Amino acid sequence: MKHSFLPGLVTATLAIACIVAPVQSGAQTGTPGKGMSGEAVKIGVLTDLSGIYADIGGEGSVVAARMAVEDFGGSVLGRPIQVIFADHQNRVDVGARLAIEWIERDGVDMITDSLNSAVAIAVSHVAAKRKRIVINTGAASTRLTNEDCSPYLVHHTYDTYALAHGTARAVVQEGGKTWFFITADYPFGRSLEREAGEVVLASGGKVLGAARHPFNAKDFDPLVRAARSSGAEIIGLANAGGDMINTIRAAAAQGLAKNQSIAGLLVFSSDIHTLGLQATQGMYVTEAWYWDLNDETRAWSRRFFERTQRMPSMVHAGTYSAVTMYLRAVQATGTDDADTVMKWLKSNSHSDMFGKDMHVRPDGRLMHDMYLLQVKKPAESKVPWDYYHLRRVIPSAEAFQPLAESRCPLVRKR
Repeated sequence: MKHSFLPGLVTATLAIACIVAPVQSGAQTGTPGKGMSGEAVKIGVLTDLSGIYADIGGEGSVVAARMAVEDFGGSVLGRPIQVIFADHQNRVDVGARLAIEWIERDGVDMITDSLNSAVAIAVSHVAAKRKRIVINTGAASTRLTNEDCSPYLVHHTYDTYALAHGTARAVVQEGGKTWFFITADYPFGRSLEREAGEVVLASGGKVLGAARHPFNAKDFDPLVRAARSSGAEIIGLANAGGDMINTIRAAAAQGLAKNQSIAGLLVFSSDIHTLGLQATQGMYVTEAWYWDLNDETRAWSRRFFERTQRMPSMVHAGTYSAVTMYLRAVQATGTDDADTVMKWLKSNSHSDMFGKDMHVRPDGRLMHDMYLLQVKKPAESKVPWDYYHLRRVIPSAEAFQPLAESRCPLVRKR
């Protein structure tokens, strides 16, 4: 499943590489701020470089972060911008330890990507305790803006509420009334199953049951058999990356009943690329971004493709946007002080190739539109990576959990 495309990338257990983007003409410069904490502004991309989510973030997130730094000009307030990266191995202890080392030893100012919800929650707690910013672009659990919210966290790209409400609602409206879930048994999967189930019930459908599997499971056949025997019209996949791909492959090998269909609740264009249109045609998916949305997304994606030979995922685009947002905030405030930067991020709107007029709510949720997409039939795809029909733009106010329903202590204190 993993495709290596960053020449010379070290993916050893705790590999950390520093990449200093060159200062180009037109670089963002200014008087070095008195509030600057070091000789460089350091951004850490903490991601899955070697596991089942590597195609979603991984090396592509490092490329996207580098592109953001280069486009910004390579420096801010007279200081060079450095990008460091590491593989958290989808382990909470490794992710937390790397975050501590980055902050306390290396002086990292902002951490991004954070693929894997369990890792992301742990890293957010580490960063909050040390007053450092996390702009999460890879993890989905809404716990990050509810029970585990932080004054130093921005939940950037997508979350389980948006995914469930986009895809599950569309599938029920198309007639898929009875559901059975195959779920990754950790915070992301449990959040996605719960929130999709709530949408199914609210839309007049029924949930007939669920089967859960450990992260990076080896055998999906028993889960598919349980889904088949349930008689549910829709098999909802509350998993992602290699787990989701292997579930679909197991379902194809066993053969579902004629009246059963699969709904992938977190699907990326890279997953469609791996599985092929023949296996995925007609599926509804909800994404925060797609490379072929408009001229701006296409232009950026072609630049990304030149470096990677793959089109970017929404996590890659989100990481580019997160780094850009952060650097603009540092430039505008004249400091990398986390409290000052977060205040600016929550007080100003943000626009880039990821989205327009985005803003950060008090719970840390970045508000932007989401997109309901449908996978094309093979004959409808005209060029490589041409995988989706855009079926609906979901406005941000509809896409994400209403602030009035938030369980975030920061919101309840207001």
